[in-house]
Amino acid sequence: MTRRLVTRPARRLPPGDRPGGSGRSGRTGQAPTPAPVSPVLRTAAAYAWRLLVVGAAAYAVFAVLGRFHEIALALFLGLVAAAMLRPPAGLLARVMPRGLAVACALIGSLILVLGALALVGEAVAGEWPALVREFRDGLGRIQSWLQGPPFRLNAHALSDVQSKIGDYLSSHRSTLLSQAVSGAGRVVAVFTVAALGLFCSVFFTYSGDRQWNWFCAQLPEGARERVGVAGRAAWRTFTGYTHGIVLVAATNAVLVGIALYLLGVPLAVPLALLEFVAAFVPLIGSPVALGVAAVVALATQGPLVAAMVVALIVVIGQIEGHLLHPLVMSWAVRLHPMVVALSVVAGAIAAGIVGAVVAVPLVSVAWSVHQSLRKARTG
Repeated sequence: MTRRLVTRPARRLPPGDRPGGSGRSGRTGQAPTPAPVSPVLRTAAAYAWRLLVVGAAAYAVFAVLGRFHEIALALFLGLVAAAMLRPPAGLLARVMPRGLAVACALIGSLILVLGALALVGEAVAGEWPALVREFRDGLGRIQSWLQGPPFRLNAHALSDVQSKIGDYLSSHRSTLLSQAVSGAGRVVAVFTVAALGLFCSVFFTYSGDRQWNWFCAQLPEGARERVGVAGRAAWRTFTGYTHGIVLVAATNAVLVGIALYLLGVPLAVPLALLEFVAAFVPLIGSPVALGVAAVVALATQGPLVAAMVVALIVVIGQIEGHLLHPLVMSWAVRLHPMVVALSVVAGAIAAGIVGAVVAVPLVSVAWSVHQSLRKARTG
């Protein structure tokens, strides 16, 4: 019987095991093929280097502004003054020449500001002797209050604190004098910045449109439209924020002045003006100003009136956060309160009080420019 031979087909080798093949086994000495990069990692890397470039550019801008911070602050003040002066100047320009209208608006604003400062100075000068006497009596009452329940502090400890403060002032008199002299130099710098800002505000109010058109004309033709859209959005947001924050600050100052007057707290008008200035720092400035008013009330009127001023801090904060800001500023600035708080803190860390004041309008303008450019692209 003849046995039939069955031939099986040859088994195919994988590409890496074939002679001369280039696979993963590495038998031919060639480098292995790299694994494909995850799309998520590729996208994260793309965003990462772009964020690094943007961060470096932002750092360079702030470094330049920090080098010339007086000029940058003067330009900012000039823009603020122009945002406030353009509406009345526009109304007056309907019945008189543009230059005369700008001069009338500027002189009227200066008279209003100087009149408010004179009123505050007269109030402080008139109440100063009585205020010093009430402060001395109030400090004695506070000391007696701290010695009683629930604090029960030692009288010798309180007297030691007063003596230590006096010894420190007498021993560091030269240091304090040098700081006062340097403070005088800072006052000169402040007046210089204010004068430069006022000078810029005149030209911004009189011919700001022509200046912006000239600036756009110097750019390449492909960038003029985008820069024009961004500039209009930035100015609209900046003027809206300026008008809104002034209205909020004035409302807070009026409420605080009336409340302090009814409570019998001295220096109600200067404290109201302090509240007006402090309200330009959102979420932080108003409680600080009312804290000063609470200290004055504690020293002059006692703990009960001071507690009522502290309650006023809570009420004013609720009115500002839930009524004034949503009604007055929501149409111009659409930022979450957490973004506002982070901006204020970051600005204070970067540039002190000036940074805290400037941070929120800068963030608002940047967000408005981003929104306007995105709408223009989607057209």
